[in-house]
This record gives sequence, C-alpha cells and structure tokens, in this order.
Amino acid sequence: MKKYTFTEKKDTRSGFGAGMQILGQTSPNVVALCADLVGSLKLDAFIKENPERFIQCGIAEANMIGISAGLTIGGKIPFATTFANFGSGRVYDQIRQSVAYSNKNVKICVSHAGLTLGEDGATHQILEDLGMMKMLPGMTVINPCDYNQTKAATIAIADYEGPVYLRFGRPVIPVFTDADQKFEIGKAWTVNEGTDVSIFATGHLVWEAIQAGEILAEKGISAEIINIHTIKPFDTEAVLTSIKKTGCAVSAEEHQINGGLGDSIAQVLVQQYYVPMEYVGVNDSFGESGTPTQLMEKYGLTAADIVEKALKAIRRKNS
Repeated sequence: MKKYTFTEKKDTRSGFGAGMQILGQTSPNVVALCADLVGSLKLDAFIKENPERFIQCGIAEANMIGISAGLTIGGKIPFATTFANFGSGRVYDQIRQSVAYSNKNVKICVSHAGLTLGEDGATHQILEDLGMMKMLPGMTVINPCDYNQTKAATIAIADYEGPVYLRFGRPVIPVFTDADQKFEIGKAWTVNEGTDVSIFATGHLVWEAIQAGEILAEKGISAEIINIHTIKPFDTEAVLTSIKKTGCAVSAEEHQINGGLGDSIAQVLVQQYYVPMEYVGVNDSFGESGTPTQLMEKYGLTAADIVEKALKAIRRKNS
C-alpha cells in the first residue's frame, strides 16, 4: 500500500484560481464571469492579467448563465463562477434550457460545496448538486480531490467541448496529488490497490478514504481506494474491475446519499455485477452551522465512518 503524505494544506477553490490564471495566459478564448464573489472564487489573478476577459454579473446568477450561453456562440469559452448552491439550485432552469438542452460550451465552476462550507449553514450547503447536474443530458460533472487536481481539472475542461459542472470547496485540506499531473476527464484514479474491499471516494472524502485505508491495513484488511473525480461520464470499467477483485464496495461523498456517487456505483452493481455495498454520505438531511470538522463528524463523513462501513460491507460479503 502506497503511503500518501503532505507538506501543506490548501483549499481546492485556490486550485481553481491557479488554473484560471494559467488559462488566462494560454487560452485566449476563455472568459471568466462571476456573481459578485470574485474573492471567494480566487479570480483576482485572472482579472488583474486579463481585465477585458472578465464580466462581473453581480448577484444575478440566472443572467450570468444566459450571458455565458450567448458568449459560446461567438466562440468564447465562458467560465461561470459562484457558490455551488447558487450555481446549481438557484439557476437549474437556466442551466437546463440555455446550456444543457442547447449543448453550449459553458463551464459552470462552483465553490463552497457540501457541508464543509461550515458556519454559513444549511441554506448555503448544497448537498444535492451532483445528482441534479448528472441527470442533465450531456452534462459533464467533475469533483476533484485537492488543490493540484482542481488546478489540473480547471485547465483540462477548457479544451473539453461541451457543458461542464466543476465542483470544489472552501476548507484547506491536504495537498497530496502530483503538482504536474494530467487530468483525464472520465478516467478514475486508483489511489491504492487492495483485495478485500473497494472504497470509491470523490472530492474532499478521497483524503478521508486514504486515511481509512491505513486504519484498515492496521487491522489486516487490504482496501482498494479509487478516486472517482468524474461523476459523469462515469468510469464503469474501473468500478467493475475493482469489485470483481474485492467482492464488496463502499462509496464516500460529501453529498446526499440519494442521487450522488453512490447511486451511480449502485446502478453499475445492480445491472452488471452485484456485490454488497455501503454508503458514506449525508442521509436525507439538510446541514447546519458548525465548523467543517464538527459537521463531518456529526454527519458521518470521516475516515472512521468509512472504516465502519467497509467492515460492514466485508461482513456482508462473508455472511
């Protein structure tokens, strides 16, 4: 089992900002739009270097999506940015009609997703967005795991033709992936190979899954850890290859259990190769105010929770 370490912690939204700065220098058709949250989306460097390629839309997210769709007609690659709650739930109709239905090359890039937004509370903690977006025909949905992977994903989607929903977050978390990585849309990353249980994680919970794998190893259990950074298109082959080896599965996501990564995995299992499966995610509940750590613990999204579900899946496999 490979040991993952880190020397620093950074927020994934800063990875987005770093990626945007590079795109400002290398992709002249990239245009940034924001709904009055420039600082939160880490767009300052892009705007400073490319002021003519930035549109401040104000607190008018629906208009931002419409403007973005229009910009694609002239060959621009719009990156529409705001908080995840406002960039999915508030403007779902505009995304469905003006972007997805029309297959416009709009990149919807959203920060402050999930419970780890923290003290802002339930009204801002979107936990349904991955499900909402993956149900839209033609929409690509990406949820990277750390600063470096978010930076790489941001750069990659500029060259990808079609609508994209890119999700990232506010808290600082370990930076453990390669700084010079190439991001492959739709291709899962096997973080660690194992033989006893497959743990499929996305976003902030990839690091928790790595920690869970180390705890399980101390118990003599070999966990395969797979980072599903692309929720759609879904890497069915990676899931099948893993579960055929381990015989049981756990999904881990900072999202509702209903409609998220776990549902995508379960669909593969039911249709193609059934094995026992357990879910780590928010169970049909809104969030609340609190620190990210407090909320992760209360809602069962920690490494310890992943270990518990992995052990349960193994018991079911062996029963």
